[in-house]
Amino acid sequence: MTEEMKMQETVETENQEAMDHMVALKKGDTVKGTIVKIDDNQAYVSFGYKYDGVIPIRELSAVQVDNAADAVQVGQEVECRVVSIDDEREKLILSKRQIDSENAWEALQARFDNQEVFEVVVADVVKGGIVVDVGVRGFIPASMVERHFVEDFSDYKGRTLRVKVKELDRENNKVILSQKDVLDEEFEANKQKVMASLKEGQEIEGTVQRLTQFGAFVDIGGVDGLVHVSELAWTHVDKPSDVVQEGQTVKVKVLKVDPANGKISLSMKAAQPGPWDTAATQFKVGDIVSGQVKRLVNFGAFVEIAPGVEGLVHISQIAHRHIATPFEVLKEGETVQVKILDLNVADKRVSLSIKETEEAPAPAPKAEKALKEELNNPNVSLNNQGLSFTLGEKFGDKLSKLK
Repeated sequence: MTEEMKMQETVETENQEAMDHMVALKKGDTVKGTIVKIDDNQAYVSFGYKYDGVIPIRELSAVQVDNAADAVQVGQEVECRVVSIDDEREKLILSKRQIDSENAWEALQARFDNQEVFEVVVADVVKGGIVVDVGVRGFIPASMVERHFVEDFSDYKGRTLRVKVKELDRENNKVILSQKDVLDEEFEANKQKVMASLKEGQEIEGTVQRLTQFGAFVDIGGVDGLVHVSELAWTHVDKPSDVVQEGQTVKVKVLKVDPANGKISLSMKAAQPGPWDTAATQFKVGDIVSGQVKRLVNFGAFVEIAPGVEGLVHISQIAHRHIATPFEVLKEGETVQVKILDLNVADKRVSLSIKETEEAPAPAPKAEKALKEELNNPNVSLNNQGLSFTLGEKFGDKLSKLK
């Protein structure tokens, strides 16, 4: 004999006993029984009366279900309220929902008072959030489902969530639940634990969670720390997305831990060799290298010869001729050749020269220079005779040598 046949035999025996004892019922009574059969839109309950009671699908659950089997199972013990009796037509309507609702409010109030965490199964996804059955209709607003924004909840139906009672209003049959509160508390507890284990100067791996204009938030063991844009790289960074992407694994150095404010400051560049760490092996005094003019000031030009390594070209080392300001011959962003005059890695200083990469112009002949000076002298006569006499006296045999 199969289990189903045995169950059916048991039910028939109970029904016969019920007929013998003629159980009396009236509308509003509470009865306990066993689910013996399930159709798409109703379930049948045997509880010792002369015929089985029927629970319509709308009376099975506090939330809408598509099929009666989604709410109960054959063999399940249930407690119901008698909604209506028609012995002539052998029609007995029961409600499981009404009893569940009465019992639920007391349980929900206790859970609210104790801030208890409990599990619920998502029954439906509606506009603005999620619906669950907690004996009454429970609602989880979209903003209270996760710690992060969720655009589409369509795949949440059937999921088990851990929630707390956020708000109760029995008069208006309103139950608001929150999973976010549970996740926030767990996150904060884990955050304090992680922060207590961190030490300034420690180097660890993390995952880039999100990018903002001012930096990148990196997950280091379930807790986010901020890598400010100035700490992303040794070179200037316009925006974080130029250096990292969400989901990327990065190595960071802990700069500061502030448990009181829950903040962690991290640095990516501090966890990497700095440009000056390699400058000593990359460059030496006397090298001629290419660089980019980064800044112009009155006393010279700052030229970058490697990412993060800038040197000064003093105004006296820009050109062979005298210049009043660097702006006369240079412009920012320009690429120039420079010679390394001095390199001090410890102090992060390098002296450069542009003019020593160029050949000096030939000096003007002295006689020609003297001649120009005399021509510009107002005491010298400009007529042919006076000029010849004066030059002869001034330079003597020097003029004959030039002929």
